[in-house]
Amino acid sequence: MFSIKIKRMITLLIVLAALVFAGIIGIFFGYNYVISQTKNYAKLETEIEDGSLYINADTEGAVMVVVDSGDDSSAIAKKLKDLGLIDNTMIFSLMSKFNGFDGGYLAGTHFLVQDLTYDEMMYLLCQPPEVVTVTIPEGMTYIQIKAALHEAGLSFDDEDLDAVMNSPNLFVDYDFVSQIVAEDGRDFILSGYLFPDTYEFDINASPEEIVSTFLRNMDSKLYDEYYTRATKLGMTLDQVFTLASLIQSETTDVSDMLFISAVFHNRLNSGDPSLEALSSCASINYLREQAGLDRVWAASSSDMLWDSPYNTYLHTGLPPGPICMPGEDAIQAALYPEPNCNYLYFCATGIDGGTAFAVTATEQQQNVEKYSANWTDTSVSETADTTDTTDVEQ
Repeated sequence: MFSIKIKRMITLLIVLAALVFAGIIGIFFGYNYVISQTKNYAKLETEIEDGSLYINADTEGAVMVVVDSGDDSSAIAKKLKDLGLIDNTMIFSLMSKFNGFDGGYLAGTHFLVQDLTYDEMMYLLCQPPEVVTVTIPEGMTYIQIKAALHEAGLSFDDEDLDAVMNSPNLFVDYDFVSQIVAEDGRDFILSGYLFPDTYEFDINASPEEIVSTFLRNMDSKLYDEYYTRATKLGMTLDQVFTLASLIQSETTDVSDMLFISAVFHNRLNSGDPSLEALSSCASINYLREQAGLDRVWAASSSDMLWDSPYNTYLHTGLPPGPICMPGEDAIQAALYPEPNCNYLYFCATGIDGGTAFAVTATEQQQNVEKYSANWTDTSVSETADTTDTTDVEQ
């Protein structure tokens, strides 16, 4: 009986010793594997930095891999196999978990080539995705922004982006969006709110992601004071943005913006229907762009009869919505026009982007006659009928 207990004890000790030994061996090999992988990843990082492992759309044999938000290792493995980049999805998924990549893959557009190892693919898919940088200057119209995004390499569908621009309900979490009341005839409800700035976009960003990026930036630029000031002026913030877009389209000079804002405010508050028609050539040029026509210095007689709610010669008050993307200076000018200013008219001097202001229609006509000879910018259509300049930029 005693000998049996001893045998069992010895057996147990042998088993424990074997387990301890196996554990030590496992720890040893595991430690060495971790050290080896750490060195490997440091090497991969160096190769990315020095460009030897940098892969983009221009790399020979590059294959585009789009990782969608929420994709797990198995979903990514299937995409890689479908693209002919790996042979075994199970091995990729297991290696992802074992090597700690699982959950670390970044959504967006990546580029790989076929001769990469699984480790290299995993590491590259954990790097920031391929993006393009786009600068949107103040005063750009929505049509111009779409062209700029396409030129930078974004691959969205125009109709889909248009649909998102007309779906403010997707972005009601932003106070300034929830307050928009779209008037009849308004083009692209969210136009005016794609804040001018420099952006980075994934080349396969969805229309909703594109608009959301712009609106998120806009939200960071709007202060509570703006809402309060708009209310004090008897305006909605949306009306302020519409006015700011006109100001932005009229001049890039910050000082002139304040006076042009005063002119528009004076006319809107005049109580005189003839003055409440803002008669801004900026609105005419917006319509001309929509129709694929060149910009003009002065609205022609036919321009003034353009049947559109955006025609500020034909209709009183503000147009249905912003005509371009105003910057901070124009927004602030719309909120805080030059005080104690009685100007009711202005026109371009055609000299260094200057503006001439007037109190009376007679003074305005004198300014037009004085400066119209300078309106020879080559960007203006030479065939446009600009003979009627009596109401230009009032």
